[in-house]
Amino acid sequence: MSGDGPVGSAGPVGSAGPVGSIGPVAVGLEARRTLLRAGRVVDAAGSTADGWVLVVGATITAVGSGPDAPAADEHVDLGDAVLVPGFVDLHGHGAGGAAYEDASFAAALAVHRAHGTTRSVLSLVANPVPELIATLDHIRSVMAADPLVAGVHLEGPFLSPDNKGAHNPAFLVAPTPSDVDALLTAGDGIVRQVTIAPELPGALDATRRFVAAGVAVALGHTVGSYDQARAAFDAGASVLTHAFNAMPGLHHRAPGPIGAAVADDRVTLELILDGVHVHPAAARVLLRAAPGRVALITDAMAAAGSPDGAYTLGSLDVTVTDGVAHVAGTDTIAGSTLTQDAALRRAVTETGMSLPDAVAAVTSIPAGAIGLGERLGHIAPGYAADLVALSPALQVRRVWADGHELSSGDEVDHS
Repeated sequence: MSGDGPVGSAGPVGSAGPVGSIGPVAVGLEARRTLLRAGRVVDAAGSTADGWVLVVGATITAVGSGPDAPAADEHVDLGDAVLVPGFVDLHGHGAGGAAYEDASFAAALAVHRAHGTTRSVLSLVANPVPELIATLDHIRSVMAADPLVAGVHLEGPFLSPDNKGAHNPAFLVAPTPSDVDALLTAGDGIVRQVTIAPELPGALDATRRFVAAGVAVALGHTVGSYDQARAAFDAGASVLTHAFNAMPGLHHRAPGPIGAAVADDRVTLELILDGVHVHPAAARVLLRAAPGRVALITDAMAAAGSPDGAYTLGSLDVTVTDGVAHVAGTDTIAGSTLTQDAALRRAVTETGMSLPDAVAAVTSIPAGAIGLGERLGHIAPGYAADLVALSPALQVRRVWADGHELSSGDEVDHS
């Protein structure tokens, strides 16, 4: 959760729920053959005109273009649509009035799925370790019923109190071996990412421990130096949490964590492209400096998809005005109200990215950052049938995940 100045139960996931819920057919899909045709099929590999995608059950089995295509049980003609992989959000805290710490957060998942995010990593703000463990236990039960929840991101508690952003400073601690082991035990198989400030005592040992357990370590909410960031990357850290936000800036004599991340090809850099967290000019610099390594994230909090007003983020009160969230009574940004489709449009219109590169930034790059790149993020045989049909103006029209359509209907303005 960023903040550097003036932005539950999913319910019975197998039961009828809000638009965008996975519904009862998410598990045990029949191997029905569905052929989707679109004006363009676009992923990180490029753009194909007059494309088609064959889906068998939950998996893409063939792709191509032109009139000749395999036989299918169902034909879906998407007209002039742009068909892209389902979006992957590495870092988001909620939507629809709900946060992922809440007892029920089905509304949050529904909002993001309606905006094309077919796989969500649920980010948790800093809390006491016992509370985080209880939340992990709850999310584990949700994930058992909902395969579209890709895991958990622990954004706290191992953050610098001097760059806390929208985290309660009372809950920030250095990563002791006992706390690390407790979170790894509670989060076994579900924690995908953890953010650590590399300058904290024990940070490098904690980084090695998390990485050895298969958890991606991100650097963030830090006042650390270039050398401290480099040491953490050498210890196995591989992500920079919301680049530019809640960290030292890129100074010509003190390049800091941003300079260390840009210089290291092993590192994926998160970017909140909402026009608030990072100026478009700075975003362009980052995208050109680290091509193919920037993952667009939402960092969305409960107000995404909801009106302005009063909200909470963890234990903190948040005020949202004109779609921008701040910790109440301060100028500290408290996450965003962004969705991934809006980030995609901004990437194309404000940074000059090509559409395949922008699509990669919300699909294959974030999937690869958390070890899911062999299954998610591409339109190719063997990949999950996570697909989003966009209008030529890149508005979401229809969404599929694991071969099941999540939402459909008239085009909605998601700007």
